[in-house]
Amino acid sequence: MLKCDMLIDSNDIKSTISKLKNEDNYTILLDITIIDYLKFPDITPSRFAVVYILRDKTFKNQISVKAYIDDNTLTVDTLSNLYGSANWAEREAYDQYGINFKGHPNLKRVLNHHQFVGHPLRKDYEITKGQICTQTEDLMDEMEPLLKSKGYTPEDINDLMLLNVGPSHPASHGTIRNFVAMEGETITACVTEIGYLHRGFEKSCENHTYSQVIPYTDRLNYCSAILNNIGYSKAVEEMLNIDITARAKIIRIIIGELSRIIDHLVCNAANMVDLGGLTNFWYLFAPRDSAYDLLSKLTGARLTNTYTRIGGLEFDLYDGFDEDLAVILKETEVAIDDALSLIAHNKIFHDRTQDVGVIKADFALHYGISGPNLRAAGIAHDLRKDKPYYGYENFEFDVVIGSHGDVYDRMMCRFEEMRQSIRIIRQAMRELPDGPINVNAPGILLPSKKDVYGNIEGLMNQFKLTFEGIKVPKGEYYSSTEAGNGELGFFIVSDGNGRPYKVKCRPPCFYALSAYAKIVEGGMLADAVVTMASMNFIAGEFDR
Repeated sequence: MLKCDMLIDSNDIKSTISKLKNEDNYTILLDITIIDYLKFPDITPSRFAVVYILRDKTFKNQISVKAYIDDNTLTVDTLSNLYGSANWAEREAYDQYGINFKGHPNLKRVLNHHQFVGHPLRKDYEITKGQICTQTEDLMDEMEPLLKSKGYTPEDINDLMLLNVGPSHPASHGTIRNFVAMEGETITACVTEIGYLHRGFEKSCENHTYSQVIPYTDRLNYCSAILNNIGYSKAVEEMLNIDITARAKIIRIIIGELSRIIDHLVCNAANMVDLGGLTNFWYLFAPRDSAYDLLSKLTGARLTNTYTRIGGLEFDLYDGFDEDLAVILKETEVAIDDALSLIAHNKIFHDRTQDVGVIKADFALHYGISGPNLRAAGIAHDLRKDKPYYGYENFEFDVVIGSHGDVYDRMMCRFEEMRQSIRIIRQAMRELPDGPINVNAPGILLPSKKDVYGNIEGLMNQFKLTFEGIKVPKGEYYSSTEAGNGELGFFIVSDGNGRPYKVKCRPPCFYALSAYAKIVEGGMLADAVVTMASMNFIAGEFDR
């Protein structure tokens, strides 16, 4: 069984991680997850363990810290006073597993409804047990302490306007509720509630084979589904110690970067709509639609593509793919230029986006914010450069950064990142090698139809892979990729069976959204809307 980098006593969690942060510069808490060993074949010191994944300020060194939790207390110290990212991460662990984090300022459910009974990611939870929740939470248990910490008396609080911005609000897409206290048009305090689109992604993964999980990853960030496919497949392949073929790597880069372009087109187009710039929306959505047509032709689906396979890809590039792709890339370049021509010297656009929704660099790292939202704050962190995979280190492209971390910087970063993705794709198409798109691994990939129909070994292999799944070696592993919104990670636990014992997704949107309330405090209500749009919150990703 693979071991974490550090196995410590649960009583030493706070002191150990404090030392890692202060002395070894592990300034980023990427994720916290819980493992329930109730049905694991090996004997463990206790039923539950907590795993912390940390990265240092150079972005090159990563460490995992694991501690078994006392079965009698199910309690460990909170890290919320060390890392802002720990706040929601610990709430999720409490919600899904019932682990108590001593000293947490607001330990309550974050994904499941507050009336929900039980902890669904425990191995003894009855998955078929139906529950009906009927009450809307007023969120005053969070708002009142927050306002009192800002010096408001009960009388002052009564004079404030309390307003729900979402979930029934165009900017929140029906999936985010921001409960705000306002003085005039200024937000003085904000509380964010999510979970409206929670579908039990991690629980579903436990009941499907490794290959059957791939379509579920499509439903995370559905604006760039293939990047989710790639991230998950890469994690499983690394657990299997599989190196996919050279052609498969380059095709994943090409299609992944095209998906990143689509993601950024959607984000900036939607942001322009929230700013009142409908013309920009049409400029940017035209190449997006063309890209979806290409993906449909390649994969059979426009939105949820399910394109990767463990060990390779479902389909090779079709004849004429290069011509279709070249047209889309040119169309995208024209759309970017056209959109920028309308806003580059537009005073209204500048007034609505500059010095609005500012995210400082230290704040972003504190809350585990990654991707374009982090780079716009001036930090040149990109996993394609810092921890390259699939040969990204062989491509020439720039990591785009901003200087102020406001709405303007986030939008401009995404515009320029699209240009860099186009640059990568063109290099990849020139370097695309011949050869197979799948590894030769009978126990991992389905046999050809010829083998299935022509010999008993092929038929048996088809049957075993379909019903039993890929036998992944026993172990625990974390793998990450640079997705559309930042670091997309998968922490997978295998018990040696054909189904994952546990899959934990580290969604970049989840951590960015956890910081949103603090970002908009002190700003105007109208600015909160465009700030939300510029950070590109995708509900399928943070809710799972």
